[in-house]
Amino acid sequence: MNIPALNNFLKFLEHQKRYAIPTLTAYRSDLNQFFQYLNTIYGAIPLQEIKALHVRSWIVELSQEHTAKTVSRKLSALKTFFKYLLKRDLIIHNPMLKITTPKVNSRVPVVVRKAELAQLFEQIPFTDDFAGQRDRLVLEIFYATGMRRAELIGLKISDIDFNNRQMRVLGKGNKERMLPFSKNLAKIIAQYIELRNNVFPESTAKTLFLTNKGEPLYPKMVYNLVKRYLGMVTTVEKKSPHVLRHSFATHLSDNGADLNAIKELLGHANLSATQIYTHSSIEKLKKIYQQAHPKAGRSDQ
Repeated sequence: MNIPALNNFLKFLEHQKRYAIPTLTAYRSDLNQFFQYLNTIYGAIPLQEIKALHVRSWIVELSQEHTAKTVSRKLSALKTFFKYLLKRDLIIHNPMLKITTPKVNSRVPVVVRKAELAQLFEQIPFTDDFAGQRDRLVLEIFYATGMRRAELIGLKISDIDFNNRQMRVLGKGNKERMLPFSKNLAKIIAQYIELRNNVFPESTAKTLFLTNKGEPLYPKMVYNLVKRYLGMVTTVEKKSPHVLRHSFATHLSDNGADLNAIKELLGHANLSATQIYTHSSIEKLKKIYQQAHPKAGRSDQ
């Protein structure tokens, strides 16, 4: 919809806040959906006349087709937008202050067991050709660093610092962070780069990973690659790059890593996003307690 304030808001997020393209797309879609709903049900309402009742009406509409998590995400976009309007004196009252976000049940992240990942890297045969060595390195880096799919796709050869064994990653909001890697992974990366240069000697692509045709990887290919290999070692329902990210963080937590350190490695903006990785550790402790404590199984406890 052509709403000047909305267009300016999206430009603000893009150029000032440096939001990632997928986030901007989601914000644009969610806000357009809200204003289309208002226009359909209530007619054209000036921004300063939008009230909490209008938002609540939209929530009821959304709840009929969407989960609480999706509704919460859409309301988050709306809250950010109205906060922006209030700060620029485009509205006097913020209707979102009276809105309660639907409660989202927290989920324990899907994780691949350590033994299953050990089987992947130690027993599953990877071919010696370019595709096989690339696939192996993709999986190695996902699990060794916990980086996101988009971060891996955008990883450049120049981002790899072999002397200090660390790599520069461009995360959400164009925020940079440095991720350490092991001596063994450094060896695997170096071998892959040598093979990459031999297979594609005339390639001008700066990205570390290439397709079999010498072009940069794309999201669907990476997803399918991870799904295929994880399917060889685990029966978890979800098999995706994000599951390897979950596994990276959970295994660090299980081994006693500081939560703030995990937060920095994952590139989370706040600690609350990282705390989900303590859940599986707690569930593991509960199971041990139930099995080991003399009174754990008694009904009066």
